[in-house]
Amino acid sequence: MNKKVKETPRYWIGVVSASHVARGVEGGFAQLCHGKANPLKRMQAGDWLIYYSPRTDMQNGKPLQAFTAIGQVEDDHVYTFPMSDSFIPFRRNIRYTSCKVTKISPLLEQLSFTRGVSNWGYRFRFGHFEISEQDFRVITDVMLNSAEGKAHELRI
Repeated sequence: MNKKVKETPRYWIGVVSASHVARGVEGGFAQLCHGKANPLKRMQAGDWLIYYSPRTDMQNGKPLQAFTAIGQVEDDHVYTFPMSDSFIPFRRNIRYTSCKVTKISPLLEQLSFTRGVSNWGYRFRFGHFEISEQDFRVITDVMLNSAEGKAHELRI
């Protein structure tokens, strides 16, 4: 497979319930915004995606408010995947990195998109947005290093 990787990657947050993140990690794909293509098309090979999960499950899940997975976009292919006769979402291949689930609360004052913002969760309502490399580093430093036991392993 030919991978076309840019020299300067972009960094993204995808908002998905933890149970759906686990399916994506297991299957090596990303699916965002209820299966829409446009968020996936904004990303390119070599870009990084961090999943934020507000809840454990989409419908009646328990509140989680944590970063739950990190992955790199593998190629420029966005494709459909029929989950049922009436639901055919778009997906994208992602190479996930082993990491720890990390609560957002200790990071709120360190991230440029939440620092000093009382309604910080509003930005996440859009389901997919770009972040700076610095914010990406703040999040992944904790997710990859499990700083002081504040994170636990993602179970899939």
